[in-house]
Amino acid sequence: MCWNSTADLVAGGVVTLVGAAAVASTRRVRDLPLAALPLILGVHQLIEALVWWGQEGRIGTGEAAAARTLWAGIAYPLLPALVPIAVLCVVDPARRRRMLGFVLVGLVTSAALARAVATGPVTAEAVGHTLRYGVGVQMAPLVTAGYLVATVGALLACGQRDIRLLGVVSGVGALVCVTLWQAAFVSTWCALAAVSSLFVLRWVRRTRPAGHLFGDG
Repeated sequence: MCWNSTADLVAGGVVTLVGAAAVASTRRVRDLPLAALPLILGVHQLIEALVWWGQEGRIGTGEAAAARTLWAGIAYPLLPALVPIAVLCVVDPARRRRMLGFVLVGLVTSAALARAVATGPVTAEAVGHTLRYGVGVQMAPLVTAGYLVATVGALLACGQRDIRLLGVVSGVGALVCVTLWQAAFVSTWCALAAVSSLFVLRWVRRTRPAGHLFGDG
């Protein structure tokens, strides 16, 4: 999330390019879910530009509602399921059983959030330089805890140094972003997405084996 539509378009375009580079640099099929994360985050920000346009009356109410629902579908159900599964795919075999707990938490959290998004409606309101989304989630504190465990926790539990560092950056960055966002000062989630995407690209390029594309799974 950025502070206006222009910032979302610029940041989303940059992050999407980084994501495309990460996917293109991937040499193992099992690395694809994690490598694709920046691409998803970039598209997510581009979608939010449409949400801003809906707030500004630049697109119709139907298009604005679709943009809000699509944004929420990525932010809420998709990411807590995708991140731990992506980490599970790349960890050493000895750590895979440990990662199953994070995957389970992610899937349960994703199911709860998917129900909230599906039953809707998804709302958005401009407050200061931020967008405040509304999704009717039951037991929100528990769901929030599950979301953090599934995403940041899974990254920190990975045995690979670069991915653990991504977890640290994501956790600290999320704390800073939430603080600024709650104050309605500015939304800086797009900056966190950009930094995280660069870490993913760095990981892909440092870990890719020699050989043909998708040659070794």
